Amino acid sequence: KYRHVDNIMFENHTIADRFLDFWRKTGSQRMGYLYGRYTEHKDIPLGIRAEVAAIYEPLQNATQNSLELLDDPKAAAVDEIAAKLGLCKVGWIFTDLLSEDTRIGTVRYTRNKDSHYLSAEECITAGYFQNQHSNPCKLSRDGHFGSKFVTVVATGGPDNQVHFEGYQVSNQCMALVRDECLLPCKDAPELGYAKESSPEQYVPDVFYKDKDKFGNDVTFLARPLPVEYLIIDITTTFPKDPQYTFCSTQRFPIENRDILGETQDFHSLATYLSQCTSSSFLDIVSDFHLLLFLVTNEVMPLRDSIGLLLDAVKTSNEDLAQTWKKSEQWATIEQLCSTVGGQPSSSLGYGAMGGPSVPASSSAMWSCLHCTFMNQPGTEHCEMCSLPRS
Repeated sequence: KYRHVDNIMFENHTIADRFLDFWRKTGSQRMGYLYGRYTEHKDIPLGIRAEVAAIYEPLQNATQNSLELLDDPKAAAVDEIAAKLGLCKVGWIFTDLLSEDTRIGTVRYTRNKDSHYLSAEECITAGYFQNQHSNPCKLSRDGHFGSKFVTVVATGGPDNQVHFEGYQVSNQCMALVRDECLLPCKDAPELGYAKESSPEQYVPDVFYKDKDKFGNDVTFLARPLPVEYLIIDITTTFPKDPQYTFCSTQRFPIENRDILGETQDFHSLATYLSQCTSSSFLDIVSDFHLLLFLVTNEVMPLRDSIGLLLDAVKTSNEDLAQTWKKSEQWATIEQLCSTVGGQPSSSLGYGAMGGPSVPASSSAMWSCLHCTFMNQPGTEHCEMCSLPRS
């Protein structure tokens, strides 16, 4: 029998805390995609759990009150990397947080039975994502039925602390969104509106049942439609004993956070490697955001040659990681890091970098601080952006 997801579990608090850091530092809301795996939920018969191992933050425009997703050129690469790591996109997460008292770190409790849990616009977005990630089903005529794609909201709870609330929308909501029959109401976020038929589109009437003041069942036309009829509540938890798919103790900068001054380039990579104290190369490279940078950077993309390293991270195999470390690609990465500065500390020796540091000099290629373009030695201005080397 088909069922929705029964539980959402973040592997550890670090995943969620790093995601919330953007709101803490800017006050703007944030959205991300949840990558993980579906596992058996042993506490429930036939139970399904969505385990979250990483959050990818796509290109977006964010304010205190809104989020706008932009076209993301890295989307395909992220899915490809995740698949090679044994992960898939299991859901999406967004914040809806307003500070109440910054001195004690409390937030406002805004989503409750007197307002709404998900707005109509959010339900439509969730339905859109669930339609994009439908559930394979060999018994269905079109090969798909329902979805296991989850929605998580980071919002204020009744104790004025940040809570993570999980949801899905029903198959009926997915169908309404798929056929473009459901609209949000402008002034009432808790209400949707079933479209009326037009010469361009026939829309059958949609009804829902409620009780009148005498306790009798009454059928209403879904114009408007309370979206609580479309929502499935899912418990969201953190394990008592944290789990780590990505075990790096250092934190490589998260993608698309340039507004915070956190950039993914070879300067940040050199700094990251210099700060790593682990003697295990596998631990050093076990960072989802670092692996994404190695594949998608424009200077030295490793999309076709990183398969062995991804296998090493997936299987926690130090020997495989050491084999890839000896490759020509990693040697080039070492050289680029040495060129741009931030060389590993002497305590690392032959650890993360795998060889002695090469000092930057006027006879070596240098990376522009502004656009990361690799320039020929002897030049003082970037050939790409024309800005000075210093």
